Amino acid sequence: MDQKLIELMADLKEEETAARVQELVEAKTDPLEILAAARAAMEVVGKRFETSEYFIPDLVMAGEILTAITNIVKPLLTQDAEGPKKGKVLIATVEGDIHDIGKDIVVFMLEVSGYEVRDLGIDVPVDTVVENIREFQPRVVGLSAFLTLTYESMKQTIKAIEAAGLRENLKIMIGGGQIDEEIRQYVRADAYGRDAVAAVNLCNQWIGA
Repeated sequence: MDQKLIELMADLKEEETAARVQELVEAKTDPLEILAAARAAMEVVGKRFETSEYFIPDLVMAGEILTAITNIVKPLLTQDAEGPKKGKVLIATVEGDIHDIGKDIVVFMLEVSGYEVRDLGIDVPVDTVVENIREFQPRVVGLSAFLTLTYESMKQTIKAIEAAGLRENLKIMIGGGQIDEEIRQYVRADAYGRDAVAAVNLCNQWIGA
């Protein structure tokens, strides 16, 4: 991985990060290596947030930088990584919650890992999730909630999926905020992930990629 890119991105130097990505692209660097460096930088950002060195505005900035990188790199991946999809994954931030940085990173990492992802966005009503499961027929559903107040909404969403008879062949993963094993049990999800890498690993495990 490119250590310079990791440091620039982790330090939230937007223009310098974009310039470094362009340098790497022009040097024919493997797009996956660029993404690996971006992922490593996001891990640094996350640790700095946990230790109160960074705050919410810094997370927003990191998300914007990541978006800029993906806009540059994703077309290269599309050119180089065409092929059959591993499986379908449905992603949504539950009703009552409008946070999307973590969700967007998960969506991106799943897409570049070969999954077909339908992203329903933020503040998604329970009925919308159920309707899209029927239509899209995913193997995995990922629900995100940053606010503790919306854990109940997450629970109600999963309850509605079960009531609709859609749970039997479906795996549900959750993430965001302070979600842990206790919350997973409370909302009746199959697993929780602390980051986008964990989400990809869960999908690989469940879908058998």
